[in-house]
Amino acid sequence: MNWAEIAPVAMTLFLIMDPLGNVPVFNAVLSKLAPERRVKVIVRELVVALVILMACLLAGNGILAFLGLSQPSLNIAGGILLFIISLRMIFPGAEHASEFEVADPFIVPLAVPLTAGPSTIAVLLLLSSTRPELIFEWSVALVLAWLGTTVLLVCSPWLIKLIGSRGSRAMERLMGMVLVILATQMLLNGIRDFVRSL
Repeated sequence: MNWAEIAPVAMTLFLIMDPLGNVPVFNAVLSKLAPERRVKVIVRELVVALVILMACLLAGNGILAFLGLSQPSLNIAGGILLFIISLRMIFPGAEHASEFEVADPFIVPLAVPLTAGPSTIAVLLLLSSTRPELIFEWSVALVLAWLGTTVLLVCSPWLIKLIGSRGSRAMERLMGMVLVILATQMLLNGIRDFVRSL
């Protein structure tokens, strides 16, 4: 395994999944459940998210070919989408967790779109299409990012008590600043590849 390739991709996917930003939403949506039930629901939703993300990664080339998408267009769209999401991390608005208040949420919103969101899917499609020979490395990176996200979300009640809501917001904004840089690079790569294809 090429850990030099795996590590940065795993960190990027972890940042895009934004577990620290999702902690308040997860806790608000699951606030009416007993602690034991809450952990089971979180694990179930994250397993569903992993299945969806892994399917997108493994079927990336097929999806792009079916839709007739080019790599530059995916780079540009992914960069723009990631840029918007990272700006929302830096300048968060009011949480709308009340919109999802149900007894036992299934798939929406915890699995999709909070964990398996459009930006994460776009990055996975880009990875599988640009360097398909490293699909095993990308799969390992995805699992590592998912494990980190799972640990943080399962431990979220204790995490909030430890760092507080202000600490959580500060960490989310720091992650958002890193994602702005990644989004800009994705956008520039897409524009460069498009110009070269002319």
